[in-house]
Amino acid sequence: MLDYETLKLIWWLLVGVLLVGFAIMDGHDMGVGTLLPFVGKNDVERRVVINTVGPHWDGNQVWFITAGGAIFAAWPLVYATAFSGFYWAMLAVLWALFFRPVGFDYRSKINNPTWRGVWDWGLFVGGALPPLIFGVAFGNLFQGVPFSFDDHLVSTYSGSFWALLNPFALLAGVVSTAMITFHGAIYLAHRTVGEIQWRALRAAGFFGGLLLLAFASAGLWLWMAVPGYVIQSVVDGAAQPDPLAKTVVREAGAWFANYRRYPATLALPVLGFAGVLAAQVLARTGRTMAAFWASALAIVGVIGTAGAALFPFIMPSSLDPNSSLTVWDSVSSRMTLTIMLWATLIFMPLIILYTSWAYRVMGGKVTAAYVRENSHSAY
Repeated sequence: MLDYETLKLIWWLLVGVLLVGFAIMDGHDMGVGTLLPFVGKNDVERRVVINTVGPHWDGNQVWFITAGGAIFAAWPLVYATAFSGFYWAMLAVLWALFFRPVGFDYRSKINNPTWRGVWDWGLFVGGALPPLIFGVAFGNLFQGVPFSFDDHLVSTYSGSFWALLNPFALLAGVVSTAMITFHGAIYLAHRTVGEIQWRALRAAGFFGGLLLLAFASAGLWLWMAVPGYVIQSVVDGAAQPDPLAKTVVREAGAWFANYRRYPATLALPVLGFAGVLAAQVLARTGRTMAAFWASALAIVGVIGTAGAALFPFIMPSSLDPNSSLTVWDSVSSRMTLTIMLWATLIFMPLIILYTSWAYRVMGGKVTAAYVRENSHSAY
């Protein structure tokens, strides 16, 4: 049986894998939804766009549900504190996501331009708003969230929804939105032809450039103006979780300490930049499948960069730094982590296998002719 400290590290990595998987798989669905009203100029073109993700979007939601469940079971204090502090933001994500199943299933049921136009914009909201809010949430993590624990580990949150919308957090939201929309544009270029593909490539050019600019700006802002968190006391990774059993201080430039301590982690931001540039070049030379995987690697780089900078912190506290939640003190019991690890080792390969099979069976280009010929079965 693995020791407790190793299990804590494994679950930090596994939660990261689930979040990256969600960003790659459900992210390209959301990116396509964001682009829908703009790359589709008429009803047939918009149906082409929708049919590129229609057969898969609900299966890709598994990554979102699994990531949420993993955080609930592996990091219960993070789950409870985050949903208290980000309550209205999380509700906004759920409200936006409501548009997706209804939009996909009912948009083409009635042949009415107004009806279909409303659902097109509903799918836009369901695709654009969640990445923006998730990015804003990550931006607030770097600045610290205003919560604290009492002696009974009951958390108190003193912030507000509007306080979350600060300049740095909004910049992080731009990074997230640009990343997901770029990924969706690359996927759309892979699944379409003609004018739609050309518009998707133009969108990829714009959002890829925006991602590079916003990602670099966020890193510079962190370096110059956002002090990080440092644990000053001795940490026993094998000890039972107790968020208050440590001393934490804030220091300028601390968010870059892991990159100085472990130079290999610099490969993550490099991967973020290189992945975007490679995806751009590959897509414009017709190698769209390779471009999709390059875009996926860019997502690994961007999210990995944030995770490596934060480690070992998961949810720092600006109100009481000692209450900050870390990899070592916000987890479930050793038995819970062990049982969950075995379940993950069994079920995650199954998810990957059936997802790969579904994409293989329902792959290929989606064309206007296909939509017209299958008007009663296509989305």
